[in-house]
Amino acid sequence: MRDDTALSSPEMADAGSYSETRARVEDYFDRSATKVWERLTSDAPVSRIRQTVRQGRDAMRARMLAALPEDLHGARVLDAGCGAGPATIELARRGAEVVAVDISPSLVAIAEQRLPDDLRGRVQFASGDMLSAHLGGFDHVIAMDSLIYYTADDIREALGALASRVSGSVVFTVAPRTPLLMAMWYAGKTFPRSDRSPTMIPHVPARLGRRVSDIGTLRDLGRVNSGFYISQALEFRA
Repeated sequence: MRDDTALSSPEMADAGSYSETRARVEDYFDRSATKVWERLTSDAPVSRIRQTVRQGRDAMRARMLAALPEDLHGARVLDAGCGAGPATIELARRGAEVVAVDISPSLVAIAEQRLPDDLRGRVQFASGDMLSAHLGGFDHVIAMDSLIYYTADDIREALGALASRVSGSVVFTVAPRTPLLMAMWYAGKTFPRSDRSPTMIPHVPARLGRRVSDIGTLRDLGRVNSGFYISQALEFRA
């Protein structure tokens, strides 16, 4: 069976609208995941499995930041889904004026607490929808693992909402189609639990690129595979 046919079910999964998925993500992170993510994004000891996730996230963050200019002085950058703020810190250190937003107020509070004092003048924190027009315009956007729960149509909608407000690139990640993630996806559909995190939706970059081709171009920045952390970096330009 061809890849594009096999992917039609997960990529076009009936996961509800963008706003419905966003509400589930917000509920999950503020209800049960804040402490986990606070520990995972710190130097505190974690299990062997979570250590592979931590290493994978560090590697992916470095890959995404490498796609942006090293010198960001004079640039306004949106850290969309900033979490506990590790990318926010690096962007501010490069000189960017950073707007760090996350759907979880609890994670935003952690990010604000962890920000070094000498960078506070460069960062504006907010909780809410990363696509909100009131956040203004940007030179670049970085969205690490912020769109992994969304369908191709939702991702197209998100990129379309940002297209007119971003003069440069939108660097983001998706869950790639791998045997492990596909097995997890089908298991999540078959055995749903109320306390489970929102289900990631796997994508093939080429297929997603065709889905957004009428609003911009997509470039594959590569994949990070570290234990249970598997993620694909992409760059969108309108």
